[in-house]
Amino acid sequence: MLLTNVRPYGEGDPVDVRIVDGRVAEIGAGLSAGDDTTYDGQSGVLLPGLVDLHTHLREPGREDAETVETGTLAAALGGFTAVHAMANTNPVADTAGVVEQVWRLGRDAGHCDVAPVGAVTIGLAGEQMAELGTMADSAARVRVFSDDGHCVSDASLMRRALEYVKAFDGVIAQHAQEPRLTVGAQMNEGVNSSLLGLTGWPAVAEEAIIARDCLLAAHVQSRLHVCHVSTAGSVELIRWAKGKGWDVTAEVTPHHLVLTDELAGSYDPVFKVNPPLRTKADVEALREGLADGTIDCVATDHAPHALEDKEAEWGAAAFGMTGLETALAVVAETMVEPGRLTWRQVAERLSEAPARIGRLEDHGRPIAVGEPANLCIVDPGARWTVDPATSASRSRNTPFAGRELPARVVATFLRGRPTVLDGKPAT
Repeated sequence: MLLTNVRPYGEGDPVDVRIVDGRVAEIGAGLSAGDDTTYDGQSGVLLPGLVDLHTHLREPGREDAETVETGTLAAALGGFTAVHAMANTNPVADTAGVVEQVWRLGRDAGHCDVAPVGAVTIGLAGEQMAELGTMADSAARVRVFSDDGHCVSDASLMRRALEYVKAFDGVIAQHAQEPRLTVGAQMNEGVNSSLLGLTGWPAVAEEAIIARDCLLAAHVQSRLHVCHVSTAGSVELIRWAKGKGWDVTAEVTPHHLVLTDELAGSYDPVFKVNPPLRTKADVEALREGLADGTIDCVATDHAPHALEDKEAEWGAAAFGMTGLETALAVVAETMVEPGRLTWRQVAERLSEAPARIGRLEDHGRPIAVGEPANLCIVDPGARWTVDPATSASRSRNTPFAGRELPARVVATFLRGRPTVLDGKPAT
């Protein structure tokens, strides 16, 4: 295949990119098409395929909300060529058998690569460590472990997990939430929670776990990844840990880069999420942390839910939002348009860094001859309105419904094979 008229990282004049046997074979201006199939990128920005460290695909167990097939198609439409599937399925992905099932479902669907995340504890119960070694040695080759949705709150167990994954260069991805400080919590603790009469979720519940786990990771010299950072204090703690030279990484979600706790005033459960939407000051600190590299990457925390689980009164509704198809556009709006990130830096935050943290060797690679052709093309000048009815996801709980966003993915290629062309599934 020959991609014509594309601008790698949005820099310089348009060039052509030839793909042969799933790899970039040639880059240059005016390449001859020969017998190649051609695709005109129309001066679009060419990026490495995006990588998500935090996706809920729900299968097995909650196929009414999402399947590997539908979730990975949504991912491809969002420019992703690889996603990490979180472990809170039913049964929980805490054995080699379950992670291999998820991995094979992703391979069979073919829209993007699926890297299963293994549970840290059996059944996500926080009591006994799961079979981390067997999951690491399985065909799924698990390297990221998380009880996401639950915090590994036992400090001794967390220490042992951090020590254990060192043997195979794994990482523990912590859902930082001190459970005793968040009993019954419904939204960010602050002025708005008081006005609305909803139980508050204090920032310190997140920050206390991050501080503890940074110290534990440093003590055992292991890798820690902090999921969905949401407060200004958390950003400062991670900046402090990195300043010490500790092996700590962190992610922020697109929705935490733009939405605030004021939206809870609508009592619309689409804005109910874990961790909760925070204040404008927190949003600004998150943007600054992402811009200066304190926060390593953007991860969607794509959390689809069936209608009956979201269309309920606030207190009974499930936590979570979808995000795969809107992630890049939200980053463009909050970070690229204001000049806080270049497209090359977007590639680092949404592709290279998450692939590096998740140890995905064939993803997040530079756009260069000889590299795997996991790529996406973005129209930076596009304006589009989010319509949940057209989403590839089986769920509709997007907080951006009806919102106009900039920049749209027009094509995605997995090892040179188109999965999305002209903004639509290629198959």
